[in-house]
Amino acid sequence: MPHSKSAAKNLRKSIGNKIYNAKIENDLKDLIKKGRRLIDAKDAQAKDLVAKILTVIDKAAQKGVIKKNTRDRKKSRLQKKFNQAFKKA
Repeated sequence: MPHSKSAAKNLRKSIGNKIYNAKIENDLKDLIKKGRRLIDAKDAQAKDLVAKILTVIDKAAQKGVIKKNTRDRKKSRLQKKFNQAFKKA
């Protein structure tokens, strides 16, 4: 329970930020899962979706929802999986 007006305001802000960040994280996780499924299926739409996912990951890091190292790791793993699946023989 907050003891001052500023503490009450900070509590309201933190609750709002938690909801905002959780939505971005959930959307990001769903996109990554969808992208991995398309890559595994070797679908032609995977290239467009991977490009979209990479920009969404960048935006999430820019907004502070995920850390920079997390951004780099997620991008690297997704791109690596894509490159292996669509490698020219």
